[in-house]
Amino acid sequence: MQRGKKYLEAVKKFKRDEYYSIDKAVDILKQCAFAKFDETVELAMSLNLKAQHTIRDTLVLPHTFGKEKRILVFAKGEKAEEARQNGATYVGDDDLIEKIKGGWLDFDVAVATPDLMKDVGKLGQILGRRGLMPNPKTQTVTFDIKNALAELKKGRVEFRADKTGVVHLAVGKVSMPNEKLAENIKTVIETIKRKRPSDLKGEFVKSVVISSTMGPGIKIEYSES
Repeated sequence: MQRGKKYLEAVKKFKRDEYYSIDKAVDILKQCAFAKFDETVELAMSLNLKAQHTIRDTLVLPHTFGKEKRILVFAKGEKAEEARQNGATYVGDDDLIEKIKGGWLDFDVAVATPDLMKDVGKLGQILGRRGLMPNPKTQTVTFDIKNALAELKKGRVEFRADKTGVVHLAVGKVSMPNEKLAENIKTVIETIKRKRPSDLKGEFVKSVVISSTMGPGIKIEYSES
């Protein structure tokens, strides 16, 4: 892949084969950011996983970033009112299901009460392809609507390993203070390390790399302990 002049200049500011502490990596990342917009900081964590292993969960980042999420809640009666009172962007049941069937997808995350999942499940092909299907594993199928909305607004994000065993996750913006970026990165790494499969032999984490949207990848030193 042919790289632009600014990217090539950024690469000269550090040693690509060297591993850096989180604090140092964040400092380098900011020196390497060259876009005219506020770039997103992304983390890629490569894991040693077998075919039978699944790594998927949610976590709450200590420091939020980006625009506020538009949260849709599938609920009826008291739970629908609970959703409205706690800041859901959209609340409904059959009306929202029909609207989504018609192609409307103007929201960032969906939550559903368990009693509505039989109907919401009919949207599997539409929501599943976009990663919007409510799921008990990510605490988005729940009767505790108040707590689910509170965590999503605080910055709860979902992570999952892809078919190659890599977890990709946005952890902040270049404009954030260094210490806040570093804390978000550390939280992600420590959370994923705790997901090590009990039957796994050998190392679990193969590599951790951070980068800005347009910038080069910077390797982070990590410990299996």
